[in-house]
Amino acid sequence: MKVSLILADGTCFEGESFGYQQPTSGELVFNTSMTGYPELMTDPSSEGQLLVLTYPVIGNYGVQPMVEDEYGLITNAESDHIHVKGLIVSDYSEYYSHWNAKESLGDWMNREKIVGISGIDTRELSKHIRLHGCMAARVVFADMPKPAEYSYTNLISKVSCTEPITYQPGKDKTVVVLDCGIRASVLRCLLQQDVTVVRVPWNYDFTSMEYDGLFISNGPGNPSYCGETIAIIQKAMAEKADKPVLGIDMGCLLLGLAAGMDTYKLKYGHHTHNQPVQLAGTERCFITAQNHNYAIREESIVSHWKTYMKNLHDGSVEGIYHTLKPWVGTMFHSESDVIDTDVSFIYDDFISKL
Repeated sequence: MKVSLILADGTCFEGESFGYQQPTSGELVFNTSMTGYPELMTDPSSEGQLLVLTYPVIGNYGVQPMVEDEYGLITNAESDHIHVKGLIVSDYSEYYSHWNAKESLGDWMNREKIVGISGIDTRELSKHIRLHGCMAARVVFADMPKPAEYSYTNLISKVSCTEPITYQPGKDKTVVVLDCGIRASVLRCLLQQDVTVVRVPWNYDFTSMEYDGLFISNGPGNPSYCGETIAIIQKAMAEKADKPVLGIDMGCLLLGLAAGMDTYKLKYGHHTHNQPVQLAGTERCFITAQNHNYAIREESIVSHWKTYMKNLHDGSVEGIYHTLKPWVGTMFHSESDVIDTDVSFIYDDFISKL
């Protein structure tokens, strides 16, 4: 079925639909990852996105079964459902081949009522986004009503848990996870450190709890919409200043805002599995996974806070740390819990401080 992708600036791309057929709208971003579309689509940080994949052929290995592991976490995905509003690809492969595939990408998207568009020149579309920045867009079908324009709201409230959840009770150390849309693989990385994890909602005041460390998770959207979360982090920093804090992705942004820093929107964000970052003051470089549109303004980093790492593509801040307190934030996270990665040490460093 013919479908149009209409950008906020009026630019139009024509293609054919796969998956579910329904008009929708979202924020248009491109991701340069070559594999991992089930993980990208189910990442809570992707909530509200119309996701453009630059790799040309998508769907050729289908979708693997998503079952719970020993921690009760979903496998082969980052959450139990798709978070993107739509998927835009150059060439959709209806036929798939993988020893562990359960169904096709299109069948999965149809079951979850997510629209897909193929036949788009994703190179040209990505160039347009790089030139003009991320923007809202609409997916329009000729014989269906046009969708409403995308509205920017607090997305974290849509992807956080709704009540506290405890994993592995009774361990020697306890970590409170402030859930802003945590990825299953990130939560699994913490659980593999043999600690009790108490996962709490984005606006839950956990400061009266007994814990050894605070972890602020990844999440979608604009951190400035999350005043309740920022206030709770500030309270924790004031009342339990000796407790280690690690914020990743959105968690880093919220930690920065709680400390009095400013954030700004990147032109087209960091959405990839191979974003290079450099440890400040050294020649040491790491390859990281990222999925966010905002960054901390470097000139707002004051007092006892310092820049931890910087992005080698655009020079943006990729991490912050406090020189006197055990507080650290990074804009990246370990890509997977099943292989060693360049930045898996951020979890080890955090746990060692408990």
